[in-house]
Amino acid sequence: MTPGEELLFLALGGSGEIGMNLNLYGCRGKWVMVDLGVTFADPSCPGVDIIMPDTAFIEERQEDLLGIVLTHGHEDHIGALPYLAADLGVPLYATPFTAGLIKGKLAEEGLEDKVPLHIIAEGDGFELGPFGFRYVPLAHSIPEGNALVIDTPFGRIFHTGDWKLDDAPQLGTPSTGEELSAIGDSGILALVCDSTNVFNKEASGSEGSVQADLLSTVAGAKGRVVVTTFASNAARLHTLARVATLTGRKLCVAGRSLDRIIAVAKSCGYLKDFPPLLDFDAIMAVPPREAMIIATGGQGEPRAALARIASDMHPIKLDEGDMVIFSSRKIPGNEIAIGRIQNTLAAKQVVMVTESQAHVHVSGHPGRPELAAMYRWIRPQMLVPVHGELRHMAEQARFGAEQGIARHIVQKNGDVIRLAPDGPVKLSEVHAGRLVLDGDVILPSDGLTMNERRKLMVNGHITVGMAIGGSGKLVGRPDIRLKGVPIEEDVARFLEDAIEALAGTVKTNGRRGGDIETLREAVRIAVRRVASDWTGKKPIVDVAIVQAG
Repeated sequence: MTPGEELLFLALGGSGEIGMNLNLYGCRGKWVMVDLGVTFADPSCPGVDIIMPDTAFIEERQEDLLGIVLTHGHEDHIGALPYLAADLGVPLYATPFTAGLIKGKLAEEGLEDKVPLHIIAEGDGFELGPFGFRYVPLAHSIPEGNALVIDTPFGRIFHTGDWKLDDAPQLGTPSTGEELSAIGDSGILALVCDSTNVFNKEASGSEGSVQADLLSTVAGAKGRVVVTTFASNAARLHTLARVATLTGRKLCVAGRSLDRIIAVAKSCGYLKDFPPLLDFDAIMAVPPREAMIIATGGQGEPRAALARIASDMHPIKLDEGDMVIFSSRKIPGNEIAIGRIQNTLAAKQVVMVTESQAHVHVSGHPGRPELAAMYRWIRPQMLVPVHGELRHMAEQARFGAEQGIARHIVQKNGDVIRLAPDGPVKLSEVHAGRLVLDGDVILPSDGLTMNERRKLMVNGHITVGMAIGGSGKLVGRPDIRLKGVPIEEDVARFLEDAIEALAGTVKTNGRRGGDIETLREAVRIAVRRVASDWTGKKPIVDVAIVQAG
């Protein structure tokens, strides 16, 4: 799988899912990586917060990897760097704001001196082997969202990253339609494009448009106001700070990621007029109608500030009549967690406002009108949808065809696609799995540890302790303990049945002359069979045997 005289595309994350982006381009024996992100864990990975793409394919070809180019600073594009970049052993490339976020992540892991990080100004370019890169500013819900113009011997790629169109951006200056048309005039082989909002018939809207409703909502609040939003959306933080000032409220932020984003934004020249911040004790001393808090946790994260505030486990307290504004959208998969926090707030009679009640959020991804405009400007020979579930990418391929793009391909993680010559065409499939960060350990999501944990979560666990004498007979009464097996008040009867089955198994094994390991497995099966007959479950059963005499 070494690229020859051709241009290859391979997604190891972010195609067929939203999040965990990792895209590879291959040409003349070399590879480059665009983005290396994470996604939220789901109930299929109990005990895990972060899921990352499995980089085994490119680690095996590490000597051919030239670098990792980052489009912007969202976690689903840079979040895996602290855990995987050092092992890949190549330099990183990012614009100043994104680089500031990456530096903080690397420093937390003690890697700031081990992973080279090159800072590239927006609009500037650089070369990596047969690849040339140039950053093209686009609007998004974080400063310095960028597309990439990627020059290769086989054609030019326009890789959008995450983007939208915004006539009134609050931070930064995105490229104009005229500037994007000029890129299209230069000839684009393939548009590799964000698919997230392809089903939205309306444009996502300008970041500047949310200020009016946020202002009126906060102005009408009778008590404290907590606003939760994506910490990375520095433009929204700019808007919220202005709202606090216009409504005469003192401002506090709750959440480490907010502190980090504000510090990096200021260091890069953003948020210049951000008001002074009060600490938790000071904001609680302010009259409720004069207090506003920006908090993390709008996606229902159990350890984030909003969840702890809702559960009275935070210095910031909310009372009846206080308000929480959800200035964010629900990421698919987080609905239950968000609902849990909203129910907790409702029990405290806290007023809640979401984007369903007021215009307090706009998306950072393109709806159909924005996609159509990009197609007209860039005029690619082919369309490669990414950054979406399969239904999003398939719909963008159809929409692109309707808009006149002659060629397209709907690929998924692990598909090796030849873009040129004679592309797009799928050549083969490679492994594209998932890794989990479990505590401080990185593991495969389908490996022994996670599979055992899933079984434990679903079926429970039984421990059997027993002693066998020299004659092969039971010594004393076996000790059987249950964890998570649905027996409840019938446990005594269940234990008698299990011990009876165990004793019979010991006798049978003795008659047959079986060894200890044969006995251990026979007892495990016998006890699990009893549990299955009682409960319909198949718990994990561990058997410890002591040989006495």
